[in-house]
Amino acid sequence: MPTAAASAMPATPATDPMHQKMANAIRALSMDAVEQAKSGHPGMPMGMADVATVLWSQFLRFDPENPAWPDRDRFILSAGHGSMLLYALGYLTGYKKMTLEEIKKFRQLGSLTPGHPEHDVAIGAETTTGPLGQGFSNSVGFALAERILNARFGNELVDHRTFVMASDGDLMEGISHEAASLAGHLKLGRLIVFYDDNKISIDGSTNLSFTEDVQARFRAYGWHVQAVDGHDPAAIASATHAALAATDKPSLIACRTIIGFGAPKKQGTKDCHGSPLGAEEVAAARQQLGWSSPAFVVPDDILNAWRKTGARGKTEAQAWQKRHDAAKNKAEFDRTMSGDVTPEAFTALTQLKQKVAAEKPKHATRQSSGAALEVLLPVVPELIGGSADLTPSNNTQVKNFGPITPTNYGGHYIHFGVREHAMAAAMNGMALHGGIIPYGGTFMQFADYCRPAIRLAALMHQRVVFVMTHDSIGLGEDGPTHQPVEHLAALRAIPNLLVFRPCDGVETAECWELALKNKNRPSLLALSRQGLPTVRSRDGKTCPENLSACGGYVLAESTGTRQITLMATGSEIALALEAQAQLQKDGIAAAVVSMPCWELFEEQSAEYRASVLGTAPRVAVEAGIRQGWEHYLGDKGAFVGMSSFGASAPAEQLYKHFGITTENVVKVAKKIVSP
Repeated sequence: MPTAAASAMPATPATDPMHQKMANAIRALSMDAVEQAKSGHPGMPMGMADVATVLWSQFLRFDPENPAWPDRDRFILSAGHGSMLLYALGYLTGYKKMTLEEIKKFRQLGSLTPGHPEHDVAIGAETTTGPLGQGFSNSVGFALAERILNARFGNELVDHRTFVMASDGDLMEGISHEAASLAGHLKLGRLIVFYDDNKISIDGSTNLSFTEDVQARFRAYGWHVQAVDGHDPAAIASATHAALAATDKPSLIACRTIIGFGAPKKQGTKDCHGSPLGAEEVAAARQQLGWSSPAFVVPDDILNAWRKTGARGKTEAQAWQKRHDAAKNKAEFDRTMSGDVTPEAFTALTQLKQKVAAEKPKHATRQSSGAALEVLLPVVPELIGGSADLTPSNNTQVKNFGPITPTNYGGHYIHFGVREHAMAAAMNGMALHGGIIPYGGTFMQFADYCRPAIRLAALMHQRVVFVMTHDSIGLGEDGPTHQPVEHLAALRAIPNLLVFRPCDGVETAECWELALKNKNRPSLLALSRQGLPTVRSRDGKTCPENLSACGGYVLAESTGTRQITLMATGSEIALALEAQAQLQKDGIAAAVVSMPCWELFEEQSAEYRASVLGTAPRVAVEAGIRQGWEHYLGDKGAFVGMSSFGASAPAEQLYKHFGITTENVVKVAKKIVSP
């Protein structure tokens, strides 16, 4: 029976016996795995087992034998702490990789069953979740990607839905507000969220901190909203049918549940949220649920019922395959879903490099990025961009490529509004869905607003392009609140993230090429506000080679035996070149090394890196903090850059004020060469 803490919950009506057995299989596997691991979250899987059973057995279109079927429905467990719900469903429905042995290894090193789900379509994990609000916000990207691809390829090839399970915690997170608002605005009617309204948080009742009217909030966002008893299968099914019919609005189904349903002493309390139930309570729960099987044993009749559920989608998957094979545009569809970029894209970028090298414009690299997009979008239709309300500043929208709107998903540009975090998470969802290469822009200072989603893009090995402009004190008058100082160092600290800081239009085109070619990791372009000279003209050479692919290279070698190496990135390359010229006049042989991407440089051979860096002392020049440069500077090196926050003034004055000048670079270099 429900505890006093759950007394507000309506009495659970009688249900179909097989439904109860199937739901209890989820509960049993969840509490057994958590108990064996001696850690985990049994409460959510036990509480949402009825909702999951209805969804997976009656509505979700999936095929465990073909888990990557492109037109499958997407299921996202945003409440990733309840990961055993997903793992149990994967095993029960017949995903080959999700074996009972994997469930027994829950939360153990090397298993397919980590504490929070990690992206692996082969086990039904569409995205990595756990940081609350991220999966919910990814789902907006999934749902939007489906509509974009539907507009391009039609119902015959793209016609599916995105289903989400979200917790109280998901909906407390600020990102959920941003994402839900965007989804309502875009009328993403194929997005259906089951809200686990169990009224319990880690600290206790949600009344401690979360008393808003969630349903009214979502109605205000433009969502279709219903409330049901989360343990009444008929009510859950009826609400799901109604949500499916609400094609012009995303849907929230608030499912009033009892956390830890079936555990007689702990259900409805915080004690079953994030800790094993304990052997005594597990035994009592088995008795309460009528589950007499030993740990990790699912009776044949129940397992067979679940396996029939898993086989339910095979016919639909086969029918889709026949439509696909007969489709006139199947080759383009397959290329798009594979993630392979058409060769014309790289030809266009090479031609752009040649044009820039010949004309030598003095453009901000944000403008150069815009120029790259101008040649890419006509030949890469899957490249879908946007900005967090900074389109003119980010240079992210291309003329004649219109916006995506609630009535037209055939555009190429998303007005995300001032929702940086949701933008980044939605882009992750679009990339995870497949068929979309998303890019989105904001000021680099606001990378901190995006950081959790950037980190997850790197963790999930997703090709997402973050366009971050106004990358230094070169921003100027807006002042220190908007001037990135520590951001390059912080972003470079994220594993598997390519941080590019190009110095001119040629390097910017090269960095875009690399961002597109790296299918298994995200890229971040740090771009200048201020105009920068073209330095890669090489006396009119056509620059067909992508030098930035090495991460660092000798941009200008010394005229004699190297006495000093000047290393720089982005806008400071021009200063380094000016300093090199002055040092040459003063009889000091200096080389200039451009390092647009540290991550790629570190992947080169030791011999190559040594050939670039040389054995002479080094000076690094960058309008950010020193952190990270020590790796290259060694004991004798020096750094010219920032050691504090910026200030409000024109960019030229700021560079002088903080000592990031040609004169200071020369002074520092001379001091090292002739101490």
